[in-house]
Amino acid sequence: MREVSFSCGMEAVLDLVGGKWKLLILYHLMHSKQLRFGELRRLVGNVSEKMLSQQLKEMTSDGLVRRIDFRTVPPHVEYELTAFGKDFGKNLQPICEWGSQNMEEISAISAARAIRNT
Repeated sequence: MREVSFSCGMEAVLDLVGGKWKLLILYHLMHSKQLRFGELRRLVGNVSEKMLSQQLKEMTSDGLVRRIDFRTVPPHVEYELTAFGKDFGKNLQPICEWGSQNMEEISAISAARAIRNT
């Protein structure tokens, strides 16, 4: 096992939840007790099944999410946050609030970026 060290807390957090989908998965699981895969996919939005499945496997392996397999036919699987995941999710709340308060400006920045990149 290789030793991993981080230069700051933000680097550690980005290592754990880097990328576009993990934060959205955390956000939606924070607002629900448990969600099935299909429900989570609809809530997250434009994510492929393959990517959502991969992200959930990583988050389960990292201890953020718990996968509940009801062992039924047809398969019934639900996902929920672990205590570690809930603790992290609570700390995302101020960022979500900031995003909501600045959504118009962020949308304008995003639109300008899209124009520059075409």
